[in-house]
Amino acid sequence: MSTLGLDPTTIRQARELARRAGEPIVQMAHAHTTVAVERATLRLGGLTGADAEGTPWVNRLADAVRDAVGLEHGVALPVWDALLRGEAHDLATLAQKAAVGSVSFRLPTGTDAVRAREVSRARVGEGLARIDRRRHERETLIATHGDAPSKPWIYLIVATGDIREDIPQAQQAAREGADVIAVIRSTGQSLLDYVPEGETHEGFAGTYATQENFRLMRAALDESSRELGRYVRLTNYASGLCMPEIAVLAGLERLDMMLNDSMYGILFRDINPVRTFVDQRFSRQVHARAGIIINTGEDNYLTTADAVEAAHTVTTSQLLNEYFAKEAGLEDWQLGLGHAFEIDPDLPDSFRLELAHAMLARELFPDAPLKWMPPTRHMTGDVFRGYLLDGFFNLAGALTGQGILLVGMMTEAVVTPWLSDRDLALRNVRYVLEAAGGLHEDFHPAPDGLIANRARQVLGESVDLLTRITEHEHGLLDAIADGTFGLMRRPADGGRGLDGVAEKADGYHNPATDLLEES
Repeated sequence: MSTLGLDPTTIRQARELARRAGEPIVQMAHAHTTVAVERATLRLGGLTGADAEGTPWVNRLADAVRDAVGLEHGVALPVWDALLRGEAHDLATLAQKAAVGSVSFRLPTGTDAVRAREVSRARVGEGLARIDRRRHERETLIATHGDAPSKPWIYLIVATGDIREDIPQAQQAAREGADVIAVIRSTGQSLLDYVPEGETHEGFAGTYATQENFRLMRAALDESSRELGRYVRLTNYASGLCMPEIAVLAGLERLDMMLNDSMYGILFRDINPVRTFVDQRFSRQVHARAGIIINTGEDNYLTTADAVEAAHTVTTSQLLNEYFAKEAGLEDWQLGLGHAFEIDPDLPDSFRLELAHAMLARELFPDAPLKWMPPTRHMTGDVFRGYLLDGFFNLAGALTGQGILLVGMMTEAVVTPWLSDRDLALRNVRYVLEAAGGLHEDFHPAPDGLIANRARQVLGESVDLLTRITEHEHGLLDAIADGTFGLMRRPADGGRGLDGVAEKADGYHNPATDLLEES
């Protein structure tokens, strides 16, 4: 029975409308591919490394195939046909030769196409098998070391720009109680149409997401897991122009969570909507296979729009993210749907409104490990006020049974946090959770009080918005173009990365998508 008195019929209506709004997007994703999806397929096939200028070989090879025969048939058939014809002995050599124009690519037909299809499927299947082994490895380590003792999991960001500096900070954060370490990505990486290679030591407001950086941090947190007797999870970002590739690298290096929102890149990085939705579906299929929990980005809407007036857009996005995620194969336990504590604290009853929004999310998605985000927009630089606000945020998380609690920093508006700031922030979380961690079992708002009425109002506004979206000629794409989410207007034919999208031709072949659809 709903604590908030939510109408089950209204909830079913909301999910049905989300499905109706999302289905055309899924159909569009089925009908298109992107350069990033094709490069991710080559990575699953075993291609790694970069040239002397730092350009990854997957970029060199995909670009060469695209120039020769187009992208609309996929890269797998031309690439493995070239290998079978003796153009090179392996993918790395083929990419190197292709980069200097010494490979002839074609679209094979007949028995040549059959052979290329069979071999490409086998090689890409080996990559997916590696991801399967890493998932099993995670399960074994959790069984061996134990898991975090209870939820919410305490989630803390570490990002100095230098992976070698991040590692000791992450390990110390784990010793102080962090259950999940997020290595926030360097500003601007989401707009790079390639994944940097190797470990990195420079980054602005974050550290570059690379396979080697993933490997180094995963190994360090495995050490911490052994030391602490509990498995410490690792998070990074599968978003931007290389979303599918980073998803593959995360699976190969056993990351546990990935930031992966259906609309964040569109709204806040001006990446083309079609490119984003195609890349997102593939990346979520990989996450489903890898047993990775996704974190969605609804909290970002409230940094540009008012947290009270736009609350229903958060709920609407959560419903859409749920539909897209489940359609791609993710299960409820993998849906770290996002929301945030971003109401102006000077607004009367602001805390009660925050509770209403948090309880609404918890009741709509009872089996999802919701990701609850701390105040940022109204942090002023007054560290004492900020510390109090973070305490209220932690209390709201305890009262409403959130699953993933991102640690708020009282210096949010002043500087990149020092280790001492993180220590104080973790003490704040620990005190509140130890003192009131089970309070959600006792907290029941009045059936017709402000909290319950506000939650029902937001759900009703979300249903109204979803109804309007389904009535648009082009549905969700029109709604995004109109500035419905986060006040950002993003037309379907604009934004970065549109030139990397191709409509699939008859005979398109991608062994990765075939195998992921079958799993």
